[in-house]
Amino acid sequence: MRHDHEPVFRRRKWGTNRYYYNPRNPIGLALIVLTVLVVGTMLILMANRAGPFEPSPAPAPWKPAPVTTGPPGH
Repeated sequence: MRHDHEPVFRRRKWGTNRYYYNPRNPIGLALIVLTVLVVGTMLILMANRAGPFEPSPAPAPWKPAPVTTGPPGH
């Protein structure tokens, strides 16, 4: 391919030391698509409160022990 010599990550301009995925590299483009899909899926799961974001089931109501009168053992 014509873009095989492109690096997967490129350094940002404007003097910062941050890197970004290079869409001109096939692996960088695949990483961009994969990131968008994962983030989109997680946002949908969070909005629907499903999967790992599902709330815990409600605890069973508390029932006190029956009251017994009299000496122990009877």
